[in-house]
Amino acid sequence: MKTALVIRHTPFEGIAGFRAPVEAAGYVIDRIDVTDPAFPHIDFDEPDLVVMMGGPMGVYETDAHPWISCEITRLARRMMLDRPTLGVCLGGQMIAAGLGARVYPGPVKEVGFAPVSINADGIHSPMRHLVDVPVLHFHGDTFDLPHGTELLASSDKYAHQGFRRGDNILALQCHPEMGEDPRFEAWLEDEAYIAEAGLTVAELRDQHDRHGGAAVAAGRRMVADWLDRLDI
Repeated sequence: MKTALVIRHTPFEGIAGFRAPVEAAGYVIDRIDVTDPAFPHIDFDEPDLVVMMGGPMGVYETDAHPWISCEITRLARRMMLDRPTLGVCLGGQMIAAGLGARVYPGPVKEVGFAPVSINADGIHSPMRHLVDVPVLHFHGDTFDLPHGTELLASSDKYAHQGFRRGDNILALQCHPEMGEDPRFEAWLEDEAYIAEAGLTVAELRDQHDRHGGAAVAAGRRMVADWLDRLDI
């Protein structure tokens, strides 16, 4: 039996559309919230797959969220062992931090459904499934590209939208898992954040309704492709 551990940093950012390909690949999914008293004691080395989801906090906000440092330390060890790990938004930023890169506030808020630009390396990676597909962006932080990794995708606002290290480590800045999950309504409650990116809640909801299904379908193909390539 293959095991997958989903690390949830906030209740409204779960595995969402990625659940189907992970389960189809034969993984039994468990989930833990960072607020769970058991979280500091979880062995990150043990699961066959770790999926780290997003959250509204920044990797550098360790004073407000002491669990961040503990999480990155254990994540860094897992990646040293080259254990299969997928990170989305905050999770992707944590992968960058665990690989020694700096994570910091970006120049603008990037919010809304828009395609990412897949580069020549990305075309030969699982991110190829996102070509020309508008996917959700909802972030204001970014990171330096970690040493020894391969940049796969960018956007006009953020150069680092996806990278990998070998076949087993994949980090995403965007949210290809979101588009059909009802918890998206909780994201829409942050009207000020959305407005700072130049959108209204109504505009973002309309984008979600128009693009969500295709985004999730592409995200599922991407994750299925990645899981199929794992070097385990």
